[in-house]
Amino acid sequence: MHGRNFIALCAVVGLFIPALASAQGPVMAVNDFGNNVTGVYWWHSGVGRDLAGMLTNELASVGSFQMVERNRLGAILDEQDLGASGRVEPSTAAEIGKMVGAQYLVTGTVTAYEESGRDRAGIGFRGVRLGGKKKQIYLAVDIRVVDTTTGAVTTTRTVEARSEDKGFDIGLYKGGFGGNLAREKDTPAGKAIRAMVIEVADYLECALVIQGSCMAEYDAKERRRRESAKDTIKID
Repeated sequence: MHGRNFIALCAVVGLFIPALASAQGPVMAVNDFGNNVTGVYWWHSGVGRDLAGMLTNELASVGSFQMVERNRLGAILDEQDLGASGRVEPSTAAEIGKMVGAQYLVTGTVTAYEESGRDRAGIGFRGVRLGGKKKQIYLAVDIRVVDTTTGAVTTTRTVEARSEDKGFDIGLYKGGFGGNLAREKDTPAGKAIRAMVIEVADYLECALVIQGSCMAEYDAKERRRRESAKDTIKID
């Protein structure tokens, strides 16, 4: 995202979000995820918004943040306009001017996705396959937290998730996965996505709320990730 567009997005998030007066903790919004990896079979139109929604729900369930719904801003403004029109009971109308801004905007980008393993020998009959398989999934996402007032990056982290699927499966020879991300619910990819979302939420709670000693665990993970990355680089 270009600098001017990103600053404009921060301004939108900061100015047009309804207050959650009873909640505690930093006010957060999650931007649609991006993808820098080619050949990710489950990535298609709308998945970036789905991942943002999953992370928003997870952060809300943690209980340490006020989460604001940036993707539904249009509906919120329409409701306020309706309240101001005089066509609804004044005591129940959504009020204009009762908006509070998100302090932080979370962005996420898929930077690695790998599948390994293989299908083992199985039995096929009339297009139905009964066979054993073992597959491993590796998923990496770059997370940034941006201060919406200054545009400064508050914290960054590469979050990794892995999943493994092994045993027997029943399926069709032809076709594949389609539709929306919900269809990945019980697949190795879906398990890795869920693990990633939980890890991101736990990290953000530690980095922005708890702080202190809990960061030691994440710093150790980051050191292991960097060392592993170095091991894969061969310099002549």
